[in-house]
Amino acid sequence: MTIDAFVFDAYGTLYDVQSVSKITNEEFPDHGELITQVWRMKQLEYTWLRSMMGSYRSFWEITEASLIYTLNAIGVSSDKTVRDRIMDKYLHLDPHSDCLTALDALQGVPLAILSNGNQEILDALVTNTGLDTKLQSIISIDKAGIFKPHDDAYALVETTLNVKPENTVFVSSNAFDACAAKNFGFQVAWIERVTRDALAAEIAAAEVVGPSTMFKLLRMQMENFDMEPDHRLTSLNELADLIEQPSRMATQETLDA
Repeated sequence: MTIDAFVFDAYGTLYDVQSVSKITNEEFPDHGELITQVWRMKQLEYTWLRSMMGSYRSFWEITEASLIYTLNAIGVSSDKTVRDRIMDKYLHLDPHSDCLTALDALQGVPLAILSNGNQEILDALVTNTGLDTKLQSIISIDKAGIFKPHDDAYALVETTLNVKPENTVFVSSNAFDACAAKNFGFQVAWIERVTRDALAAEIAAAEVVGPSTMFKLLRMQMENFDMEPDHRLTSLNELADLIEQPSRMATQETLDA
């Protein structure tokens, strides 16, 4: 298997979008968990709706609009100062615990991000979290003016990096993203951050299914699209095995000879 580049989704894959819960809980102690989950689901929904309507807005604008929707729907009041404090977390999201070690292990192969985030907020986030020294390219769908999962968004990888989809491993923990990338023609590694068995156990143990569990049900399980990823992994750290496999095969062939 030829791998000319690894391309990562940002939100949910390299960065923990659930890390916004700290600030939502601080600002709205009674509704922090609910706000965190509804906000993220509405944010994704707005990217899809905007794409279908041909009415593009930047990811930052969509993130703010979906936050306002969430607060209004739940029935809590806020002002712009509060919303700005919450929004600022998107410039300082926590990298997942396996992010830095995985990127270090893949050094030597071109590494890039393809994200729905607009260029300004992506550049700020990557710089603020120290990933700018580990990635060769930060690709925003801004250049296409349409969000993933549209093919035009994924096509930016080839034009930017000069790599063929079939020689590129696209990495995402978002199932819709993994399916769409597979449909486009990438090799796909899906990071299964919440396994089906773990989720089933969580549901069985709960008296009431809460917002975070509902989010895992809706957004963190593989979609039923008959578009299976090439690799189902539970950690970004397992990606290094993909580039080690050819060398292991070559070593075995030498021994057999």
